[in-house]
Amino acid sequence: MWILGEHDEPVRKTRNSILQLVGNTPLIKLDKSLPDDIKDKPVEIYAKLEGYNPGGSVKDRPATRMIVEAIQSGKLTKDKIILDATSGNTGIALAMVGTALGYKVELAMPSNVSEERKRIIQAYGAKIHYTDPLQSTDGAILYVRELIEKHPDRYYYIDQYNNDANWRSHFYSTAVEIWNQTEGRITHFIAGIGTGGTIMGTGRRLKIFNPDVQIIGVQPDSPFHGIEGLKYIETSIKPGIFDENRLDRTMFIGTDIAYQRARELARKEGVFVGQSSGAAFEAAIQLAREIKEGVIVFVCPDGGEKYLTTALWEF
Repeated sequence: MWILGEHDEPVRKTRNSILQLVGNTPLIKLDKSLPDDIKDKPVEIYAKLEGYNPGGSVKDRPATRMIVEAIQSGKLTKDKIILDATSGNTGIALAMVGTALGYKVELAMPSNVSEERKRIIQAYGAKIHYTDPLQSTDGAILYVRELIEKHPDRYYYIDQYNNDANWRSHFYSTAVEIWNQTEGRITHFIAGIGTGGTIMGTGRRLKIFNPDVQIIGVQPDSPFHGIEGLKYIETSIKPGIFDENRLDRTMFIGTDIAYQRARELARKEGVFVGQSSGAAFEAAIQLAREIKEGVIVFVCPDGGEKYLTTALWEF
C-alpha cells in the first residue's frame, strides 16, 4: 500500500504564475463505485479529474488559451474589458486568468447558477450581469451580444462558444495527457457537451493518435434539466465550435441518475465532483455494459464544492 511520504515524487520547482498550474490533471481508475455487473468484465473506467486545475475546473484550459491568443493577436488590449457569457466555470476561469494577467472581466450568467460559483467569481474581482434563469446560458449569450453592440469599444468578447482557441486548448493539452496517462490504450473517450470545446479538441487529437478511439458526447435527456454546464443542443443556441459529425455517438443522461452517480463517486471512491461528472460517469457505465472490453476515460469537469448549496447535496 502506498503511504504518503515514502514514494513521493521530488518537490516541483516554484511557479512564476498561477497559470503555470493549469493542466496535467490526474487520471484515476475507478473500482468501488462500479456496478457489480461490470466489475468482472475486462473493461477499465478512468476519471480525468479537472477539478485539480487552479480555478477548479476544465475551463481553466480554454480560458487561458483564449485570453493569451487574444493578447498575442493584438485584439485584446489593456483598455478593454474581457466579456463573455457563462454558466459558471468558464466565468470563474476567465476571472482568474484575467486577474492574473491584469485585465478587468465582466460576465453574464443565469441568476440561478450555484451561489458558490457567483461568490468565487466575485472573489476574483469580476463583475456579474445576471440574466433570466429560464433562458439558461442562451439568455446570457443574447445579453452579451446586445452589450457588445452598445459598447463595441469597451469590451473584448471572448465568445467561448465560437472561439477556436477553446477546442485547441484541449487538442494540445487534455488529449495528449490522456493518451500518455493510458499509455495509448484508451478505446473510448466521454465528455459532456457545453460549449463543445472539451470533446471537439480532445476528440480531434485522440483520433489522430488512433482513429479507432470512439468519441462519445453526453447531453441531458431534456431541455429542462438540472445538470449545470451541459446543453440540450436540440433546443439551445448551437455552439459554433461544436460539430456533431465528429462524434461517434451521443448519449442522453437524466438529471436524477447524474446526481446519483456523482454522490456514489464521493461516497465510494472519495472523488468529490459535480453533477456533470455524474452524467459522464453514468454514460461510461452504460457503455461498459455494452462492450466486451476496453479502456474508457471520461471527464470530470469540476469538483463538488461548487454545488454544496444545490439539490445535488440535499439529503
